[in-house]
Amino acid sequence: MAHTYMLFDFGADEDKAQQARHKLEGWKQAYRLDKKLQVKFDRGEALGPQTAETEEVSKKAAKAKSKTRAKTKRNASEAPDGNSGSVKLLVRLYFSAHEKLSEQQWLERIPADQLFKGADPQVVHEGEPEFSAVLKQFEALG
Repeated sequence: MAHTYMLFDFGADEDKAQQARHKLEGWKQAYRLDKKLQVKFDRGEALGPQTAETEEVSKKAAKAKSKTRAKTKRNASEAPDGNSGSVKLLVRLYFSAHEKLSEQQWLERIPADQLFKGADPQVVHEGEPEFSAVLKQFEALG
C-alpha cells in the first residue's frame, strides 16, 4: 500500500483549520475511509524529546485549553492568545494498489474544496525526496 501525504498550511487561522479537519472527518465517516484517511495537526510548537509522562501532561493541557477557548470565543473583545504559530494540517491517504482511482479522486477532491484552497496545498507521494521528512513529522505528531 502506498502512502501519499497532503500538507495544508493555514497560517495562524486555527478556526479554518478546525473547519477543514471537521470536513475531512465527515468525509471519513460518510465514505468509510477509517484507516485510509488520517488527519493530524502540527501547530508549529517545538516538540523536542518528550517522555510519555510529559506527553500525557501536554494532552491534558490541550483539553483544558480547548475548553477555555470555547469560552473566549464568546467574548470577541478579548485579545488573541499567545499561540500565533503556524497551523498545519497533515493528511495521509493510504490506499492499496487496486484502489488507484479512489486515491486519485481524493487527491483531486480535497485540495479543490473551498476550505483547503487558501491553505497552500502540497502533495507528497511515496518515493519523492521530501517523503521521509514528512513521514517522520506525521509519526512524531502521534
